[in-house]
Amino acid sequence: MRRHRRVVRLGAVLAIAVVIAVSAAGCGAPQHHPAPHVDAPAAPAAASGSALTDTDVNAWLDGLLPAALDRTGIAGATVAVVNDGKIITTRGYGYADTGTGGNGAVPVDPDRHLFRMGSVSKLVTATAVLQLVQSGKLDLDADVTTYLDFDLPRHYERAVTLRHLLTHTAGFEERIAGLIGTDGGNVNLRRALMTDPPEQIYEPGTVPAYSNYSNALAGYIVERVSGTRFEEYVQRNILDRAGMPSSTFEQPLPAALRDRMSNGYDTSAGPAAPFEIVGTPPPGALSAPATDMARFMLAQLGEPVGFAPLLDQPTRELMQRPALDSTSLGTLADGPRMTLGFFAEDRNGHRILGHGGDTKYFHSHLQIYPDDRAGIFLSLNSNGSGALDSNELRESIVNGFADRYFPARDDQPTVGVDPATTAEHAALAAGTYESSRAVRSNFLTAIGLVGRTTVSVADGDRLLLEPGPLSDSPALYEEVAPWVWREVGGQRTIAMRATDDRVEAISLDPAFTLLPVEAARASTVAVPVLALSTVVLLLAVLSWPVGAIVRRRLGRAPRERAGRTARILSRLAVAGTLLAFAGWVLSIISIMSLQDVPGAALRTIQVLQLVGLLGVVPATVRLVDDVRRHVGWRRIAGSSLILVALAGAGWFAVEFHLLAPSISY
Repeated sequence: MRRHRRVVRLGAVLAIAVVIAVSAAGCGAPQHHPAPHVDAPAAPAAASGSALTDTDVNAWLDGLLPAALDRTGIAGATVAVVNDGKIITTRGYGYADTGTGGNGAVPVDPDRHLFRMGSVSKLVTATAVLQLVQSGKLDLDADVTTYLDFDLPRHYERAVTLRHLLTHTAGFEERIAGLIGTDGGNVNLRRALMTDPPEQIYEPGTVPAYSNYSNALAGYIVERVSGTRFEEYVQRNILDRAGMPSSTFEQPLPAALRDRMSNGYDTSAGPAAPFEIVGTPPPGALSAPATDMARFMLAQLGEPVGFAPLLDQPTRELMQRPALDSTSLGTLADGPRMTLGFFAEDRNGHRILGHGGDTKYFHSHLQIYPDDRAGIFLSLNSNGSGALDSNELRESIVNGFADRYFPARDDQPTVGVDPATTAEHAALAAGTYESSRAVRSNFLTAIGLVGRTTVSVADGDRLLLEPGPLSDSPALYEEVAPWVWREVGGQRTIAMRATDDRVEAISLDPAFTLLPVEAARASTVAVPVLALSTVVLLLAVLSWPVGAIVRRRLGRAPRERAGRTARILSRLAVAGTLLAFAGWVLSIISIMSLQDVPGAALRTIQVLQLVGLLGVVPATVRLVDDVRRHVGWRRIAGSSLILVALAGAGWFAVEFHLLAPSISY
C-alpha cells in the first residue's frame, strides 16, 4: 500500500507490456516507485526561508493546489501543516463528492471528510508495536515465532524479528491477492496471514524489500500480545489517545462516520468508486480527516496533544532513528535507511521522516521534521488523468514545503572521493537490475520482465540510470562518498553494496532495492525466446488451415498416415502453449488490477502449459520421422521450427516458474 499505485495504477499498464512481450519484444518489471528520499543537497543554499505561518502556508497552498487539481483531473485534496506544537492550518481543495452520482457537489472539508490513508497506516501499526516494546511485552529482536500461533514460512536460519518487520527486511516476496477489494465482509487478520503466505526469498536484515505482509504480521502480533482485536487496540491506545475522534481502522466504516467519507475517483470526470476494503488492515486500512492527521503528527513530534502521549521520549526517539546498521546491510547503511516504521526522507540537510500511502483511489503522504518541530500531511482522492499524476503532485507539495520553509543550510559537509576509485565503482555497477519487491516463487515471476533498470557508465565515472527512480526519464548520478551516489542536479541519493568485485544491491530508498538480473533471465535472452517462440507457433497454427485449403484446391492427396500420431500430439502442444500464454497474460492483467483469478483457472492454464512442454517429445519424434522419410526440406524445416519453438516456450515456462506448484499470488 505504500505508494501502492505503482503496483495498482501502473500495474495494469505494466501487465499490458507483458502482452507486448508475448507477441513482440518489450521488456521490464513491476517496480515500486517511492516518493523521493534524499540526503544532502546538490549545492548549498541560503538557510533562510519563508516564515512558517498560517498566512504564508495558506497563500502558498491556495496558489498551487486548485490549479494542480484542475490540470491533473484529481477531484479533491486535503492538507494539514503543524509547527511549534500547533496546527498551523488544515485545508480542503476540490470535491469530496463531485456530484456525478446525481447529488450536488460537496467541497472537501478538512475537519469533516475522511480520506483513506493507505500505507500511512503503517505508522500507526509501528507505533502500536513500540507501545508494547515500551511496556516490556514485546522485544524488537526476539524471533517473532515467539508471538505467533501459526508457522511462518522461513528459508533461512536467521530469525525474523519485529525490527525486520518494521524495516521491510524480513525477506518476504510480494503478495497481491486480497490486498484491496470491495467486499464488506468481516476481515479475519489471522486467516489472511495464514492463507498462502509469501515465500521468504531474502535473508532477514539484508535486503530492503517493501512488504505489506510484514506490517500486517506486526499488527497481528499486537493483537496477539495485547489480547485485543487490532482495530480496537489502535482505536483505544493510539487514535483516541492522540485526540483523533474521527479516525478508524474499521471496515466498513462505523455508521457515525459513513456519511463523512470522501468518495474515491479514477479522475474527477468519472463515477465514484466503492469503499475499498483492505484485506489485512494494519498496513493500510486507516480512514481519517486531515485535522486528525495533524494531531497524529504532533504526537509523533512529542508535542502535547490528546489526553496522553503515544510513546515516552526514549521510545519515540528509538522509533525515529535508523533501525539497522552495516552489520546486516553492509554499505547500504550509508544511504537512506528505515527507522522503526518511518522512511528517511531528508532534504536540504534537514532530517525528515515520512511515509506515503496508496489505495486504488486515494494517495497520501505524511512528513515530520523532528528537529524543526514541523510536519505536513497531504491526501488526494483520485488517481488523475496521467499515470504518475498523484505521485508528481505529492512530490511537488512535500518538496515545495521543504524548499520554501526549510531550505538548505549553507554549511553542508562534503566528502571527497578518489576519481580512480569512483571510476572503478561505476564500472562494477554497470548492468541490468530488477526490484527486490517481487515475486520469485510462481508464475508472477514473469512480471520481472517489466520495469527493469539499466545502469551504465557515463563520463567515465558517473552512473546513468534508465529510467531514473520515480521517472520515465534517465537520471545521472555521481559518487559523493564511497558507494554513495547523488543525482546530478538533484538531491536523491542511492547506496550500493558490493562483494567479490560485483555490485549485489543498489538501494533506491530505505525499503526498495535493485538487484542484478540473473543471466538466464536477462531481457536480451528471455524476451527474444518468448517472442520468437510465440510467433513461430502462431504461424504454425495459421499454416494448418492454409495447408489444407491449398492441398484441396490443387488436388493433392491428404497427408500420409505415417507419423500422424506425432503430428496430432505436436499440434496439441502448439495449441496448448498459445492458449497458456494467452491465459497468463489475461491473468496477470487481472491480478495487477487487483481482480481475483480463480485457482481452477490458473491450474487449467498450467495444464495447457504442461501439454506444451511435454509436446517437445512428439515434436522430436515428428522431426526424426520426417528426416528419415525424406519428406522434403520445407516440411523438415517446419518441423524443426516447431520443435525449437516448443522447446523455447518450455524453457521460458520453467525458468519463470509458470509451472511452479504454488499459484499463490
